[in-house]
Amino acid sequence: MQGERIPKRMGSATFVEVLIAIFIPPLGVFLRYGIGVEFWIDLVLTFLGYLPGIIYAVYVLVGM
Repeated sequence: MQGERIPKRMGSATFVEVLIAIFIPPLGVFLRYGIGVEFWIDLVLTFLGYLPGIIYAVYVLVGM
């Protein structure tokens, strides 16, 4: 039926990226976006604190 929203599901590629992002946050973001704004923000957050880097990486990979 038209107009029905299909829930967004996490594919296996996203699952692997999230696992990588938990251990090395900038690498997970790099695999998806390359060296872009998202990567640099995550790199800075990871240097400032490991947990903010993980949170941002997971947010970017799953939320966007």
